[in-house]
Amino acid sequence: MILVPGGRGQLGHDLAALSPDVRAVSSAELDVTAVSPADLAGASAVINCAAYTAVDAAETDEDRAFEVNAVGPGLLAEACASVGIPLIHVSTDYVFSGDGTRPYEPSDPVGPKSAYGRTKLEGERRVLDAGGWVVRTSWVYGVNGSNFVKTIAALESSRPSLSVVDDQLGSPTWSHDLAAGLLELVSVLPSQRLLHATGGGETTWFRFAQAIFEELGADPARVQPCTTADFPRPAPRPAYSVLSGAAWAAAGLRPLPHWRSALSEAFKAGVVAPRTGAAPLE
Repeated sequence: MILVPGGRGQLGHDLAALSPDVRAVSSAELDVTAVSPADLAGASAVINCAAYTAVDAAETDEDRAFEVNAVGPGLLAEACASVGIPLIHVSTDYVFSGDGTRPYEPSDPVGPKSAYGRTKLEGERRVLDAGGWVVRTSWVYGVNGSNFVKTIAALESSRPSLSVVDDQLGSPTWSHDLAAGLLELVSVLPSQRLLHATGGGETTWFRFAQAIFEELGADPARVQPCTTADFPRPAPRPAYSVLSGAAWAAAGLRPLPHWRSALSEAFKAGVVAPRTGAAPLE
């Protein structure tokens, strides 16, 4: 049995959907900040999806973010090591500065600029120190929970046009594809313990939003580009957060599909509910 803490989110949902061997549990069922070896009874592996992901809120709530993103994964890794089962911990592109100009390799220097990124980086360090695996990903969306794809779809039906930042570059990742990759990783457990797994290719949030409009059958010209400075947020966003999948492939793992084809498959899978009887925009 593969135990998945934080299993009620979009990634945990897809892990459970893909494998009958997955037991996805909520934070109420298993609190990673208070986990013990006894909580892992019956598990052959753990994939940790529990995280404090409110990026902006973490700027003023860093202590709580640190508990969930750093202390919790460390305790979970120690518990897994004590009973001899592997831990795979999901991390983020936010551990990098975002100042790069080429896809980040796992071995590249880190330099988070946000509280969220700092807490996730410390979680990585604690997991790796205890012998676990860390998989960094980015721009995740799925059928379950809220995400960028659903937000843009909702705005398409309620606004004649919208502006989306065009100066942040990354790789959208369908949680279904990431879940499949993590399950493959459990079966392989390569010697390389720090890996990147994202959708293939790269794009900006603006071009991603245009692609979502295309999938909705809407005119992508209704999406207009803007800059990050036009929409200031409490937490700085990485300007460049493309993660290289070279180490993932070198470990014998299948690369995740290209982000654009994955988006089409996600729509077929119902990432956005079909619309019935919607009034046209004026």
